[in-house]
Amino acid sequence: MSEFQPFVMERMMSKFEQDVEYNLSESGVQPILLGELLADDPDYINHLLATRLNYPHVNGIPELRENIAALYEGAMMNNILVTVGAIEANYITTRTLLSAGDEIVIMLPNYMQIWGIAKNYNLELKTFHLREEHGWAPDLGELNEIVTHNTKLIAICNPNNPTGYILTEAEMDDIIGTAERVGAWILADEVYSGAERLTDEQSPSFYGRYNKVIAVGSISKAYGLPGLRIGWVVGPVDTIDDIWARHEYTTISATILSNKLAAIALSAKVRPRIIQRTRNYIRKGYPILQQWMDSHKNTFSLTPPQAAAIAFARYHFDINSTEFTERLRKEKSVLIVPGDHFGMDKFIRISFGLPENYLASALDRIHDFTMELKN
Repeated sequence: MSEFQPFVMERMMSKFEQDVEYNLSESGVQPILLGELLADDPDYINHLLATRLNYPHVNGIPELRENIAALYEGAMMNNILVTVGAIEANYITTRTLLSAGDEIVIMLPNYMQIWGIAKNYNLELKTFHLREEHGWAPDLGELNEIVTHNTKLIAICNPNNPTGYILTEAEMDDIIGTAERVGAWILADEVYSGAERLTDEQSPSFYGRYNKVIAVGSISKAYGLPGLRIGWVVGPVDTIDDIWARHEYTTISATILSNKLAAIALSAKVRPRIIQRTRNYIRKGYPILQQWMDSHKNTFSLTPPQAAAIAFARYHFDINSTEFTERLRKEKSVLIVPGDHFGMDKFIRISFGLPENYLASALDRIHDFTMELKN
């Protein structure tokens, strides 16, 4: 059997997220009910009931691709490929653009899928960092220093998972300038765009700012629809066609019902309501977490996230983060993500975009666990 780097965070969640009493490892808000999604128009039900359960358009039904294209200035349907979640989008994009031995630069901390792909497919991996001491702003000097003419791709997550940091326009321009200097692609994971905590203005996309950008989106995080497993890739038409060819080797297509439900969710009629629902969960949940953090100042410290329903908190006692989270799961039936899963020990990632009573009860159990650790 070939040597393989498992996706340790997803392995953990696959094994345990359905079995704990409190799951604070999830990175989106409380998922929406089907009835809530379809509440705007009773004809939606009849439309779905009239669906023949055949293959859809392999690259995504036209209505869905039109609705996705409308989110990106200058994009048309042919710039869009619908995938089975952003995870397939990231995978087949990376496998299209890079070959063994190619150099890739990845932002850290980050959702570690592309890092794992680099390990498993013998890519030359370099990293640049978001700096906690600067509010999780990127170290652009480090990025500029490590990018060379051998660099084929720079992988960005914006808004960032796990820190919730949103790049400024000036930082985006700087990253683009660095990529342009060497002709590298930018792969921008933008699944948290729309999940802003402090503003109603959606985070800008890298798409359209440079001719070698691939933007990845999803309805899992900002829309509360992870169970539909719909993601997408936005990019130059010829490159999208190349990525589509890899899509036919993996999943062929997302389901017809997922395509239709996602098209409803991203319609001009429904999308604003769902985005507001997500922001409401984030804005109601965060003060609960912040108040809890404030009451544990000697134990935890947190740079407030600007977006997303997750917080990346540092803890101040002597235990490895994986051991911390494993014991918390076993002893208190609460699942959170260790900083080890982002390459940074002494941190934990906690979800807060959840019903208030559920979140407060889970935090009570984390409190009890930390008190027992101290004693």
